[in-house]
Amino acid sequence: MNRIQAKSRSRPRPQAKTRSRKRTHEFVDATRGIRLQKVLAEADVGSRRACEELIEQGEVTVNGQMVATLPAWVDPKHDHIKVQGKRIRPAASAVYVMLFKPRGVVCTNADPQGRRRAIDLVTHPSRARLYPVGRLDIDSSGLLLLTNDGELANRLTHPRYHLAKLYEITVRGSIDDAALKRLERGLFLHNPKRQEGSRTARSRLRLIKRDRDRTRLLIELREGRNRQVRRMMLQVGYPVHRLRRVQVGPLKLKGLRPGEWRELSSIELASLKRAAYRGAAVSKRTKRSADRS
Repeated sequence: MNRIQAKSRSRPRPQAKTRSRKRTHEFVDATRGIRLQKVLAEADVGSRRACEELIEQGEVTVNGQMVATLPAWVDPKHDHIKVQGKRIRPAASAVYVMLFKPRGVVCTNADPQGRRRAIDLVTHPSRARLYPVGRLDIDSSGLLLLTNDGELANRLTHPRYHLAKLYEITVRGSIDDAALKRLERGLFLHNPKRQEGSRTARSRLRLIKRDRDRTRLLIELREGRNRQVRRMMLQVGYPVHRLRRVQVGPLKLKGLRPGEWRELSSIELASLKRAAYRGAAVSKRTKRSADRS
């Protein structure tokens, strides 16, 4: 629903006077559910304060009854809520799914080439419209989070929030120590679209197995450049043979086979949110330090 603007007032009415007005509705029982202005805000009608103003201006009805005073509590699943005569669509419940994305699947909801998409592998009973959080290229596999929680998705994908992602890589041949050190220090990657480039951040590496025929290692990144791992490995002379993402923040790929999915446990979701919001706090502190310097 498009955001609705509250009518402007020449003189804002004091908050206390508005709250003291005589009740005009029956939705005064807090056990009914959620505060009306919160339901409107979550349905993208406007900010919480703008929704309060719409209510006070008599622009909101619940089950055909005008609600012009606060507080008011509603049940968004059963009550018919209208704003300026238009029924709102309550926000869908948040869904958080872990998918073991197999190779050959794309991480986009709109693919003109008609290839198999990650969302085609997830049939959630809620029928919520899910979106991949970040990208794994078509030749890569591993952990992919899908959700309809846009705020959390932004925090998980934006580089300023410093969320680490762990990849297991297999390359042909025995990678030498000089190449490992270059990867750890960071490499200059060119961006052909912008006709510029920059150095990648330092990476954490762990060698799993190295012999004459192949090398397996783990690399941790806190950036989200396009095909970054593959481009880095190609630059040091060891093209990626197989790439799998095995961890995003505290969330580990486990209990799934390629193509399978499951909902996050409450413990996994809580730890993921803590990591995302902790990263936001780190970003703010870093910005303040940079501003002072």
